[in-house]
Amino acid sequence: MADIKWRKSSFSGGGNDCVEVAVLAAGMGVRDSKNPDAGSLTVSVQGWRGLLATVGAARD
Repeated sequence: MADIKWRKSSFSGGGNDCVEVAVLAAGMGVRDSKNPDAGSLTVSVQGWRGLLATVGAARD
């Protein structure tokens, strides 16, 4: 997992209190930026798109 490029939202403010995401072979990886060694959750691409659509709809 050392080669994986994790990134935070540009809205995170540069702190270390958000989630990070990465593109993985099996889908999208999600982890806690405060504790990156604790592991990550892998979500399918379809599941990730559904999450983003739901969050986007809630913001509107």
